[in-house]
Amino acid sequence: MKKRIAILGSTGSIGTQALEVVKAHIDLFVVEVLTAYDNFDLLIRQAVEFKPNAVVIGNDDHYQKVREALDPLNIHVYAGDDAIQQIVEMESIDLVLMAIVGFKGLNPTINALNNRKPLAMANKESLVIAGDIVASTALKTGTPIIPVDSEHSAIFQCLMGELNNPVEKVMLTASGGPFRGYTKEALTKVTAKESLAHPNWKMGDKVSVDSATLINKGLEAIEAKWLFGLQPSQIEVIIHPQSIVHSLVYFTDSSVKAQLSIPDMRLPIQFALSYPNRLGNNLPSLDLLQISALTFEQPDIEIFRNLALAFEAMKKGGNTPCILNAANETAVDAFLHDRIGFVNIPEVIEKCIEQIPFIEKSGMEDYVETDNITRIKANEFIKTIR
Repeated sequence: MKKRIAILGSTGSIGTQALEVVKAHIDLFVVEVLTAYDNFDLLIRQAVEFKPNAVVIGNDDHYQKVREALDPLNIHVYAGDDAIQQIVEMESIDLVLMAIVGFKGLNPTINALNNRKPLAMANKESLVIAGDIVASTALKTGTPIIPVDSEHSAIFQCLMGELNNPVEKVMLTASGGPFRGYTKEALTKVTAKESLAHPNWKMGDKVSVDSATLINKGLEAIEAKWLFGLQPSQIEVIIHPQSIVHSLVYFTDSSVKAQLSIPDMRLPIQFALSYPNRLGNNLPSLDLLQISALTFEQPDIEIFRNLALAFEAMKKGGNTPCILNAANETAVDAFLHDRIGFVNIPEVIEKCIEQIPFIEKSGMEDYVETDNITRIKANEFIKTIR
């Protein structure tokens, strides 16, 4: 039988590429649910093509347009954040691809796990914000989480067959983004448009800026902690401009495993959807002779302060990663709308970490409150920046 997939966040970068994978393997996958928040035009086009059982548009203002467009196809249409959270409970869903960006992905993630729906996880923020709750829920319900991020997919693949073998550390690779090698002075002049021009990967606006500031790699480090049960001391980041080696796993016998492929998100997406099977595709194979050289260097955490802040938040724990995430989301949005400069992003994050009360043992209500307070404080600070 075909695997029935719910794609939450289908109009974003991961969601659209996931639909490309589904289309290439239409004999193996069927789209059961599609959700989006604002992009109702694309959601309608996707629904017309893939004919899911149900769609959800997060912004209620667009409900009527989506319902009228899809009514002739007998597709169920729902609206609102609660509907996105509840849709994962459908019995007909075999796998949930969590491609929602940011805090909005947390509740649907927890609900999917509580309903024992295997997760193909592309929403790193859920693990950053409340990794303890996500990990414990997955363990309690026995529900697998299959990573979609290329770095975590690489670690996941390297650990296959290594169940009882102790890991010394993992190393996440980062391209360095569009501003690798820039000075602090040069970074004061970069624009939002320049930040979106990632040298290797096709990503959405928010993730592209996160990659430019290197906080994306810090968030991924926190994600790796919870996905693989690691200590902060077991996680490192290294700059690898070619984006061919996606992560490395060091074992205690001094051996190292790495996963290599061309930088194309359709590969880890396909593996997450088809796991434990590997499927053929029309993507080009890796040709090391054409690449000729793979280079590595230490990240500059003084220039790219966000990476250091993320590691500090991971080590401190509690609600600090939640503060980091909310402050970053708010600051990145302000940068994309020309309200602050690129170098102001870490200033906003650091100010919020200093001012928001620390909670060592947090529950879901604490995380929700921390997120709300942080966004308010971050916007207050942003208004003072000239």
